[in-house]
Amino acid sequence: MQWKTLYYFLFILSVTSSRLFTVQAQNIEICDNAIDDDGNGLIDLNDPTCDCQSADPTSLIPNPSFEDTNCCPSNNGELYCAASWIQASEATTDYYHRCGYFMRYQFTVPLPLPDGDAYIGFRNGRYIGNGNPNWKEYTGACLRAPLIAGTPYTFQFHIGFIDAENSPPMDVVLYGTTDCKNLPFGIGDQEFGCPTNGPNWRVLGRVSVQGDKEWLPFEITTIPPEDITAIAIGPDCDKLNITDNPYYFLDNLILADAELFGPRIQTFDHPCNANFTLKTPEKTNTTYQWYKEGVALVGETRPELVLDRKEGRYQVQTKTDTTCQLSDFYTYNIPILSGTADIRVCPGETYTFGGEEYATSGNYTSTVQSKNGCDSIISLNLNILTEVKEEVEAYFFDGDVFEMGPYRLYSPAERELLFTSSLGCDSIVQLTLKEYPLYIPNAFSPNGDGINDTFQLFTRDNLMQVESLAIFDRWGNRLFQQTEGDTFEWDGGLARGQITAGVYMYLVELALHDGKRKVLSGNLMVVK
Repeated sequence: MQWKTLYYFLFILSVTSSRLFTVQAQNIEICDNAIDDDGNGLIDLNDPTCDCQSADPTSLIPNPSFEDTNCCPSNNGELYCAASWIQASEATTDYYHRCGYFMRYQFTVPLPLPDGDAYIGFRNGRYIGNGNPNWKEYTGACLRAPLIAGTPYTFQFHIGFIDAENSPPMDVVLYGTTDCKNLPFGIGDQEFGCPTNGPNWRVLGRVSVQGDKEWLPFEITTIPPEDITAIAIGPDCDKLNITDNPYYFLDNLILADAELFGPRIQTFDHPCNANFTLKTPEKTNTTYQWYKEGVALVGETRPELVLDRKEGRYQVQTKTDTTCQLSDFYTYNIPILSGTADIRVCPGETYTFGGEEYATSGNYTSTVQSKNGCDSIISLNLNILTEVKEEVEAYFFDGDVFEMGPYRLYSPAERELLFTSSLGCDSIVQLTLKEYPLYIPNAFSPNGDGINDTFQLFTRDNLMQVESLAIFDRWGNRLFQQTEGDTFEWDGGLARGQITAGVYMYLVELALHDGKRKVLSGNLMVVK
């Protein structure tokens, strides 16, 4: 009886243990089915059991983000403060670190930085006076381990752009040399240019870069034909015809065996388009799985993923027989564009905005769709102009033509003139046109009889002031000049008896009430 009881107990224990093992086996998290298999509230990549290699390997470039310092920079051209880095060219790169000199006022760096608290800045040519188009700045380093000939390597880095004008499109080049003793190069020559202008350097790869007030990631893949122990990074060799100083920033330099990098996400089409696509380079013998917020998108197992305007954070995981690699997050947000329009319309008119007509001045907002499907929020500052009617009093000299817009007047008048502004609005000017109150006689008789013995200018009001009076004979000889006084007059040289009867010429310079100057001339008859 005791043996039967013991046998029964062992049987029950065996069945129970088997069931417990089965339940536990069923509760293992499966990392690509969008289900919380183990019931811990964490799905797929959010569960620690679904760990996969991070995307960035250890860089063969020491101090890849310029964080480690020999000293804190205090001014331009102090790359020696960055540990392990070498000022490769005689034209100096600039080192920036939050511990000291962090930002150059002429060249605003985009923030935040791609990595850490430091970065460098470099020029692709320099304009001073006639220009130094070959003033190119490079930074260099001896590698932790050499690049082995025939082995594929990937170089990933970030370039910062001031704006499209100060950081125009260019090629960034990775140069290599077989001996670290070749750093620096071009000693004593600030216009030496790129490393390959001398011996012992070769181009390992290049990439075209372009941006505006931002940091962007770029990548170069290279298979060196010989072992490389030192590198330099900077512009290509092309001399530039420039009138500005092209300047760029560099940070977060990762150089490693290409097989060690995780998948990299690229984008295609416009973010507002439903066909906006994420894509990772396709490789042989590799499987793919896309994730959103760490949760698998079931069935999305191709190298590309169409987002269909679904915002969120996306990753792609790649697997081979021996590796599992996970990309960095790509955050997808549909951009919302915004802008402000200042509109003025003529009196009595309306303005159509966002399908509505507005007849009063004010601030209005409307949301419209751009050609790419983005929402554009437009703020309208509408100003309905009031009717313009202006009274103008103007003066002109007898014999002159008075011009105002398309109108030409030859005599005093009171007229209503109609004008059209650049907006097409009508404006009215009530013009009162008068002659300047100036009388210049055309003859006088300097004979001493007390009647009309002097040539004198007659003015009234404060509309003008006589600045000078000059008299010339018929051959152009100046006989008289007066440049100051309350009364401007000429007695014809009566006291000296030098002037004979005949025709002379006068020249009068006037300062007018509106700040303008006027010169009048004419003939004068001397009668004796």
